[in-house]
Amino acid sequence: MVAVTVAAGVVAADRAVKLNLKAVLYIYSMVAGDVIYPSKKGIVVYIPIVILAVVVGVSIIMGDYWGSIFCAVVVLVVVGPMILNTNYTIKGDGSLKVRCGFFVNIIIDISSIRKIEATKSVLSSPALSLDRLEVFYNKFDSVIISPQNKEEFIAQLQNINPAIEYIKKTS
Repeated sequence: MVAVTVAAGVVAADRAVKLNLKAVLYIYSMVAGDVIYPSKKGIVVYIPIVILAVVVGVSIIMGDYWGSIFCAVVVLVVVGPMILNTNYTIKGDGSLKVRCGFFVNIIIDISSIRKIEATKSVLSSPALSLDRLEVFYNKFDSVIISPQNKEEFIAQLQNINPAIEYIKKTS
């Protein structure tokens, strides 16, 4: 009896190994519902924080405490939610939700995504890194994002919509 159970376990493990990443992610998304990918954070994110620290430091040295407090609060209220709440959610209903603080909340039907292209664009976008992906959807729309695990993110989107073309730039 033990030998049969072990043999069945070996066969199941062998089949599991043969499943590729796309299949595993697809099964996971179907079971779990929504999968959230946080934005990758690059040096671009920390520039406003450094500028804030310098401005506050100079203001305090010059004796303008209220000005420095006001500046710090304004920047933290604007930049804080963007840093803490930029993510991309692949929802169980077949949509991609792009969220960046209070300012961006885009919902894209994954079946409308035509292609995804790697980019280093510096355009303003809901991406906290310069290691970015541009997602082209509908006829003329696009959004630039920067998920932490790009390959897993793309694989999951392609499982939902196999027609998505991925263009990986090498330069």
